[in-house]
Amino acid sequence: MSAHRIFLLSPASVHGERAAMLFRPDADFDLVQRLRRGEAQLGETFAFISGLYFRGKLTYARRFAAPPEGIPGAWIVTSGLGLLPPETSIALEHLAELAAVPIDAADRRYRDPLEKGCRLLHEVAGDCEFVLLGSVATVKYLEPMFRVFGEQLLFPREFIGRGDMSRGGLMLRSARAGEELEYTPLGSLTRHGPRPPKLPKRA
Repeated sequence: MSAHRIFLLSPASVHGERAAMLFRPDADFDLVQRLRRGEAQLGETFAFISGLYFRGKLTYARRFAAPPEGIPGAWIVTSGLGLLPPETSIALEHLAELAAVPIDAADRRYRDPLEKGCRLLHEVAGDCEFVLLGSVATVKYLEPMFRVFGEQLLFPREFIGRGDMSRGGLMLRSARAGEELEYTPLGSLTRHGPRPPKLPKRA
């Protein structure tokens, strides 16, 4: 086990209703105003768009990341801009750029920047675990990442069989309790497992 761990967060979709709210000319809430000035952060913007799932990923990554010195402990997969830290400043035009590129491993506009970002991160981080907080049900994240990180690419075992909302709730609870999930190499995973029991309701 490496002493260092970096989290790779799958992105929020920029094509849903909550994303559309950010482009409305009459919208005037705080996040929109900062996006228009280019002063919003990528992580908080995706957390607004996605809600529980991405908020869970971001909270969990910030709680348990253990990166080498000088390297961010969390990186977000983007459609067309490779890997970016959650603290990256963005504007509305950047969201429009992301919306124009599909998250498709066969599309080089997505795949090439992602593979380049993974290679650069791997070079500077060295002996480090890279944990994907996202779905392994398709190759859109796995194939480009596994080509670079190989057996250093891990996945939370407890994710198997859970939907997005369940994963988000699981990560928030784990972060609050200070109890890290168990990770396993992607090569040993069964991509689709039996659905686990629902999380108990919070008191």
